Amino acid sequence: MRLLVRFLGFLFATGAIVAVIGAAAIGVVVWKYSRELPDYEQLANYEPPIMTRLHANDGRLIAEYAKERRLFLPIQAVPKRVINAFVSAEDKNFYEHGGLDFTGIARAALSNLQNADRRPQGASTITQQVAKNFLLTNQQNYERKLKEALLSLRIEQTYSKDRILELYLNEIYFGMGAYGVGAASLVYFDKAVTELTLAEVGYLAALPKAPNNYHPFRYPERAIERRNWVIDRMAENGYASVEEAAAAKKEPLEVNPRPTGSQLPSSEYFAEEVRRVLYEKYGEKGLYEGGLSVRTTLDPKLQALARQALSHGLVAYDQQRGWRGPLREIDPKGDWGVALADVPAYGDVAPWRLAVVLDAGGTQATIGLQPGREKSGAVTHERVTAVLPLEGVRWAKWAKGPERGRAVKTVAQVVKPGDVVYVEPLKEGSDQYRLRQPPEVSGGLVAMDPYTGSVLALAGGFSYDESQFNRATQALRQPGSSFKPFIYAAALDNGYTPSSVVMDAPIEIDQGPGIGIWRPENYAKKFYGPQTLRFGIEKSRNVMTVRLSQDMGMPLISEYAKRFGVMDDLPPYLSMALGAGETTVLRMTAAYSMFANGGKRITPTVIDRIQDRTGKTVYRHDDRECLGCNAGGWANQDEPKLVDRREQVLDPMTAYQITSMLEGVVLRGTATGVKAVGRPIAGKTGTTNDYRDAWFVGFSPDLAVGVYLGYDKPRSMGEGETGGELAAPVFTEFMKSALADKAATPFRVPPGIKLIRINPSNGMRASGGDSKVILEAFKPGTAPPDSYSIIGSADQGGRPQTVTPEADRAVRSGTGGLY
Repeated sequence: MRLLVRFLGFLFATGAIVAVIGAAAIGVVVWKYSRELPDYEQLANYEPPIMTRLHANDGRLIAEYAKERRLFLPIQAVPKRVINAFVSAEDKNFYEHGGLDFTGIARAALSNLQNADRRPQGASTITQQVAKNFLLTNQQNYERKLKEALLSLRIEQTYSKDRILELYLNEIYFGMGAYGVGAASLVYFDKAVTELTLAEVGYLAALPKAPNNYHPFRYPERAIERRNWVIDRMAENGYASVEEAAAAKKEPLEVNPRPTGSQLPSSEYFAEEVRRVLYEKYGEKGLYEGGLSVRTTLDPKLQALARQALSHGLVAYDQQRGWRGPLREIDPKGDWGVALADVPAYGDVAPWRLAVVLDAGGTQATIGLQPGREKSGAVTHERVTAVLPLEGVRWAKWAKGPERGRAVKTVAQVVKPGDVVYVEPLKEGSDQYRLRQPPEVSGGLVAMDPYTGSVLALAGGFSYDESQFNRATQALRQPGSSFKPFIYAAALDNGYTPSSVVMDAPIEIDQGPGIGIWRPENYAKKFYGPQTLRFGIEKSRNVMTVRLSQDMGMPLISEYAKRFGVMDDLPPYLSMALGAGETTVLRMTAAYSMFANGGKRITPTVIDRIQDRTGKTVYRHDDRECLGCNAGGWANQDEPKLVDRREQVLDPMTAYQITSMLEGVVLRGTATGVKAVGRPIAGKTGTTNDYRDAWFVGFSPDLAVGVYLGYDKPRSMGEGETGGELAAPVFTEFMKSALADKAATPFRVPPGIKLIRINPSNGMRASGGDSKVILEAFKPGTAPPDSYSIIGSADQGGRPQTVTPEADRAVRSGTGGLY
């Protein structure tokens, strides 16, 4: 008995020693690895990469930019059902354990022993996943697991369960580029988390375990099985009734992926311009990870109208040049749909569609429309055919070869079986189509609020899918005669009146030895003698503009070009008076806006306001000071006042005078077609040498619009293709729709302006016998002349005239505006 007691004592002592040694060893290991643990307190300042989102001025989403598609949701914004689903799927004892689920660990260990030939089963808690995802690597070894366990215990001691869940739900990867439950809800179902059904919540909770294994299109059966397992766990844990769970499990897996890129039709060029501005302002990290909320200046209605008007103008011009042939050819026999589906199609030219010609005859052709694709990416089985009648191809006169310009008499003259072409329905819902081709010519359109500089619409070309080059903001082009208003504004600001008279007659300018004589000409090759400034701008007389510029001096005109932001450093050569410098549609539209707003400087912008991830406003375009806006309550004080300290770049009366003269361009001058808008409009055409660039820039009292058409590699658009013929119709179409529901508001007359009846032929005060009379605007101290002196009359002897040194360097050919 004594031996037994001694033996038991020995065993106890040995066990105690072993336990102490074991505890000491464990303590040493814990101490060792505790010193190497990363700083878990950084979780308190967790700022994950978040999507930057662009919104239109009415709040609609335009686009999202991110490397990781994530929306951060505070735990208070996550519905309880979503939380319950993830707890059921990943860690049903989450609210009971202190970071480690020892019951789960024992269960996993037993299962692994029983199934040694299978992949080991884990027992990681949500807290452990937070520790691993935020602070550790994905290495599968005992050292990492020990650190994970130690960190989990410390995280549980430091943070609340809600904070741990918040970190987890916003960090985990769901597949298809979505990080965090907020983004996953949008990416998979195009819904906010508050709108998810039980079946949808169950599927999202099934994904973190292995997103690729439960891909909704590649492995739908596996995905549904895992989703139903999660729903069963929710019912088992009391988070859903048996009836709800049964109904949810019967639902199909209706995944509706949210498209990437632009979310608002027709806004691609605008969105890219905003992205570029944000990138320059905040850098790559700020743009793609900063979680900026950007309210842009985009008006969705005007944007759609802008793209439509520009496209119509480009297509109309291009069709006049004839048919260039199919995009490519495929075998029309057999299942043509698969081959046609593989042909890249522009996604932003609806209602245009790609089609293949199946057969072609005299009066019509049968075409097969490009089939769509399933969500999985597979080509749909449906094949739709339609008719291409002779009416739909009549425009397609031959552009090249011996038949160039000949009329089309049969459909087979234009297309043949196997041709891949674009088509458009003759009318909505029709099975008859019209032949189309992407235009070679391009252009840009900008619509702007003239008082704030807010870009309301921006079209940078026919198709963003075809070319991302933005002709509205990036293309430097000669503005031609659309530059002339700045010369006339300089004149009106410096002592001239609209009734001042300039000689419209041949002029020769000696450019110096070895260079020769420059003889600028008018578009019509005619001269009209003494004419008023108003006549000169309304009829776009080149020679009058050169003489006026010569009289003022080109340095003054260069200063005005810079003042208005048209060109930063215009060379002071007389040829530049005809618009030979280079600028953009955006700059020109902003400059004309300053005529419309009474001469106030504006800075064009595509961004109204930017908020950071916390909702704090970090940028606002409107920087006017508001006096009295911060009052805590009403105490009979004066109403708040906005203090506008913007620079006055032009006298308000001068701005009105030039506006009135530009209104005359529409009423009597080179842009009479714009009268079809049916509202007060002022503007100016512009055409450059060899008809390479066509412009129209104009404005109503509250909307400024610039339009440019031309080839990306500048070349002639053809004899007679002027700004009045090409750009003005685009402007007209846009303005008719944009102003359709607006009252016909006249241009605002500033205080001090005198409106006097004059004879427009000579600029003098009208008499009772004058057949033509207009109201002309005069500043205080000026009036119509009783007689006039002629600017530029001293050089009518036909002798070459020597001018200032800078003008001597004018281009021999007279590069610049024609009309």
